[in-house]
Amino acid sequence: MRVITGLAKGRRLEELPGLATRPTTDRVKEGLFSAIQFDIEGRRVLDLFAGTGQLGIEALSRGAAFCDFVDNAPAALNIVRRNVKSCGFEDRSACHGRDFAAFLNGSRGKYGLVFLDPPYASGNLERALELIAAIDIVAENGIIVCESPADHMLPGLPPPYEKGREYRYGRIKFTLYRRRANP
Repeated sequence: MRVITGLAKGRRLEELPGLATRPTTDRVKEGLFSAIQFDIEGRRVLDLFAGTGQLGIEALSRGAAFCDFVDNAPAALNIVRRNVKSCGFEDRSACHGRDFAAFLNGSRGKYGLVFLDPPYASGNLERALELIAAIDIVAENGIIVCESPADHMLPGLPPPYEKGREYRYGRIKFTLYRRRANP
């Protein structure tokens, strides 16, 4: 697992041992970031189920202004901290060892880009989407990126959110939601 492009291009990232996390492969990550490449620079990012931090780190490498990494597993958060440090992004990030719902409920400010990649069978993806829409923490024209199994159908969200394109990579799917600007 490595950073694909930008300031930290080629930097290898640490992974958690075992099968507790499911890092996004470089090929899939490259496809995802090609789809959102013009929606990263200068944005505030939330990597909600951070795991290794690779999605938020890739966004920082490509010019995102700041990233909040959230994971409630201490081992995962330690890996995120080490990966952020090895890429030199400590001054543009913060790591939070909290449950996703507690973090969202206490969140201040808006995010231009949100990554949601929880364990597939947990049901946390739908819960996080509902909570994000209810709290409305996404900035105007912001994007929510959801990773799920390719055969998993995700719900629509109430306005001003709209479900957008889906990108399939074998057994993995990314679904993009956008928050429209207020009229």
